[in-house]
Amino acid sequence: MGISKARWPRNFFTYITIDQSKIRIMPIKKNVKMLVAEAKNQTNSISAAEAYKMQQAGTAKLIDIRDIRELQREGRIDGAFHAPRGMLEFWADPDSPYHKGIFATKTALVLFCASSWRSALAAKTLQDMGMDNIWDLDGGFTSWKAAKLPIKNLD
Repeated sequence: MGISKARWPRNFFTYITIDQSKIRIMPIKKNVKMLVAEAKNQTNSISAAEAYKMQQAGTAKLIDIRDIRELQREGRIDGAFHAPRGMLEFWADPDSPYHKGIFATKTALVLFCASSWRSALAAKTLQDMGMDNIWDLDGGFTSWKAAKLPIKNLD
């Protein structure tokens, strides 16, 4: 039995091959680009320069949702709190045993990933949970680096 994907984005179906017969399964109604576009339309975004100014003024906290391997490879923004994407909802929920106090604030929280796709989805999720102080860093860590803002390498 093999699994193959139809050419994307022409067709949003996955196929399973059994005895040389293709069987269509799991119709996808929204692909990842659609989900990200929807999230970006429903969340606030902020430029790297503005996020840096707000961080320096103490009016925003930066939340890095990238994987630890990305931080090790690319570096990090000094003062940013690392919250892996897979734990974000659990760390944000005050009723969760995994809750982290940084999320219990009225201060603006600026989420970022490498390019602002995961962080847009994460920002929408936190807004859906009821948080109204969430921003997405437009262009993510890539835009921060392009703006030549400070980066700290992990040792």
